[in-house]
Amino acid sequence: MSTMEKELRVGMVGYAFMGAAHSQAWRTVNRVYDLPARARMSVICGRDESKVAEAATRLGWEAYTTDWRELITRDDVDVIDVCTPGDSHAEIAIAALEAGKHVLCEKPLANSVEEARAMVAAAIQAQASGVRSMCGFNYRRVPAVALMRQLIESGRLGVVRHVRAAYLQDWIVDPQFPLVWRLQRDKAGSGALGDIGAHIIDLTQFVTGQRITGVSGLTETFVKERPLPSAAAGLAASADGSATGPVTVDDAALFLARLDGGAVGTYEATRFATGRKNAVRVEVNGSLGSVAFDFERMNELEFYDATVPGTEQGFTRILVTESDHPYLSAWWPPGHIIGYEHTFTHELRDFLDAVGTGADPTPSFVDALQVQLVMDAVTRSAEQDSAWTEVAPALAEVAA
Repeated sequence: MSTMEKELRVGMVGYAFMGAAHSQAWRTVNRVYDLPARARMSVICGRDESKVAEAATRLGWEAYTTDWRELITRDDVDVIDVCTPGDSHAEIAIAALEAGKHVLCEKPLANSVEEARAMVAAAIQAQASGVRSMCGFNYRRVPAVALMRQLIESGRLGVVRHVRAAYLQDWIVDPQFPLVWRLQRDKAGSGALGDIGAHIIDLTQFVTGQRITGVSGLTETFVKERPLPSAAAGLAASADGSATGPVTVDDAALFLARLDGGAVGTYEATRFATGRKNAVRVEVNGSLGSVAFDFERMNELEFYDATVPGTEQGFTRILVTESDHPYLSAWWPPGHIIGYEHTFTHELRDFLDAVGTGADPTPSFVDALQVQLVMDAVTRSAEQDSAWTEVAPALAEVAA
């Protein structure tokens, strides 16, 4: 470590899917990028001692604990990385910020607008003492998506008119799939809307620079009862004798939207798109051209330039692997593609760079509150037969 680097000792809460993805990124980021801060993987936290001990060894953490409250008071921890289900985001993040720890929190920021507002208030108060916070919308860090933003920001599309976005998965199509925490409102907050819809809401606002101002939404739960995890595993039924439990979140969410720059949008998030595993698709149409991104071809961007002669027009495939494309200067020679895990490395690159220089990382908790406000409006609209529902600007709430 050079004398100019600042060491940031990380404590991470959670060790499952996101915990593993974040761990890989913490292990990698300083080996790839030259940054003003160096991460040290100090402590991992989880409730099950045997499992978190195994995860610490497997994922590369120096120590483990089973108590997140103890974690945030430790002198050997500077950053808290929250990779838990949404029902604990607010409590952990607010306590960490009040303890003077920098915070990285997975998306969606919280399970409700009220919790997200409380997190924003804590982040703003901590910011005055130099404590930083960021929400982990990793798809912003796909190089092709970052290039998409650059093209739109530079005016290559002209006036943005249409936004269409979809996030399609199929992992709960089978009605015998068990009632995991992502299907329970008290733990997850919402279903497809919050789990994957949050990503495309953030992505489209990020690449266009426009805020969603109003929505008309529709949600549906196709399978309303599912086997309890114990029953699905062939074990005894629950204490009340029931082998199934209610699904209390949406399976699919669709909505129309208006954005504050004059664009209109369509959004679809579902975990019932049979055959689609992780299909994130965003297309933006403007007066001078269009751009389209498909995560199943994450190293590519399609660009249509309507300003060239008609005989030369057509969608151009850009292979986003050049060293001067976003994030790629530290990776492989052109044409040597990267993968999903790199988005988290890029996320931590931006986080460490901001914290190391004393800057405010993005997306901020305010940015994440804006996504939460959109999701809340979609939910309220769906409950009122798709009535048009306005979305308040998060910055106005903060200013108030």
